[in-house]
Amino acid sequence: MLDICEIFSSLQGEGPFAGRPAVFVRLAGCVPPLCPWCDTPQALGRGQAMSVRSVLHDVERHPGRLVVVTGGEPFLQWNTGLAELTRELARAGHAVQYETSGKAGIPNDHDGFVVCSPKPAHEPRLAPEYADRVDAFKFVVEGDMAPVLHFVETHGIDPSRVWIMPLGSRKAEQEERMPGIWEQCVLHGFNFSPRLHILTFDNRQGV
Repeated sequence: MLDICEIFSSLQGEGPFAGRPAVFVRLAGCVPPLCPWCDTPQALGRGQAMSVRSVLHDVERHPGRLVVVTGGEPFLQWNTGLAELTRELARAGHAVQYETSGKAGIPNDHDGFVVCSPKPAHEPRLAPEYADRVDAFKFVVEGDMAPVLHFVETHGIDPSRVWIMPLGSRKAEQEERMPGIWEQCVLHGFNFSPRLHILTFDNRQGV
């Protein structure tokens, strides 16, 4: 069984797949310490218990072939249903992208595209053995790039695997911080990631 917060169809709003149609499977539960600026607080507690078959049935009701498995922290449920769900999604012809902080580990047999946002933002951390299991790193930045630069150097990450997005769960915050983040990305050779869902819908949920 999986603990599900919500399942909905939308566009991926950030990172390397920004703008692509997707079905979002948001799993409930996260790993402390929790981020005070979390923009999905509804996923931090308990959700609705659903079987893998029920989740797959809900996903199939939507048109997107990309399935974004997010949270909370999705890999908390790897051994309680997520691994099975991943296999069933692949059999059904879906591509899977994971959104993770890495705090619950990253399985080496995930068979998907892993986007990791190491936390906390002011001192991002990831166990060294997981770095090679990540396809893209995504950092939330308010202004100070020093923690990101230290992380990238420590783990030997190529800048082409790094996406930077502005901190902020409101449209006004995004618009205020985007120019500075853009300039930092140009300076360091990182990818810039707008948060399209916030720029379009502000802080509305379920989009």
